[in-house]
Amino acid sequence: MNSQEIIKELQMMATEKYKANVVKMGIPEENSIGVSTGDIRKLAKRLTKSDELAMALWDSGYHEAKLLAVLLFDKKTMTLDQIDTLMKEVYSWDLCDHLCKNLIIKIKGYERLIDQWVDSNETYKKRAAFTLIASAAIHEKEIEEDVLSRYLEYIKENSDDEREHVKKAVSWALREIGKRDFNYNEKALLLSHELVDRGNKTQVWIGKDALKELENLVKVEGRKRLISTNTQMGKKKCFD
Repeated sequence: MNSQEIIKELQMMATEKYKANVVKMGIPEENSIGVSTGDIRKLAKRLTKSDELAMALWDSGYHEAKLLAVLLFDKKTMTLDQIDTLMKEVYSWDLCDHLCKNLIIKIKGYERLIDQWVDSNETYKKRAAFTLIASAAIHEKEIEEDVLSRYLEYIKENSDDEREHVKKAVSWALREIGKRDFNYNEKALLLSHELVDRGNKTQVWIGKDALKELENLVKVEGRKRLISTNTQMGKKKCFD
């Protein structure tokens, strides 16, 4: 299928319910089709990865076509410069996170983008930096201590950013680092308390939001990362 045929298929899969959800996120109605991310993933599995096809879908302007394009780009051929160009056309938190978690984190050298974007004035580039930190904390098993220390410093330095989509990503990054093990849990707890005790309104919000999880974590056998006592597995551990 070419890009136009795929867009027609997306339009056939659309529902008013999902279109309303997309519009609620601030996506212009003319750029919304109305297809769930789950259905987009199913469609992606039927298609062959192709940078050319993915770029045609991305350039169509449709939100759902961009989500699908992310799943069709080849991580082996995508460059960091191409990713930087794509980020200039990201206009929603869900597309930002989708791009980070499904493509950028899989590209060799993605860490350089964190260092480049962490001080960006562009909302979604800055959110992307902290989404990538959160994703790395979850999936990268062997991150060096100095790298995680640098990420914690980035969190501290940028914890006063009032933008909704940035501060939520900063909190997310802090929580995921704190779930790596008890050593980093302690470091994340200390930073969270510092933000609450000495910070401005935004920093207090981030600190309190992070503490909701960081103060309620347990170690479960067979799991490297700490898990919340609010989860089924975490509750079981508390009663063992």
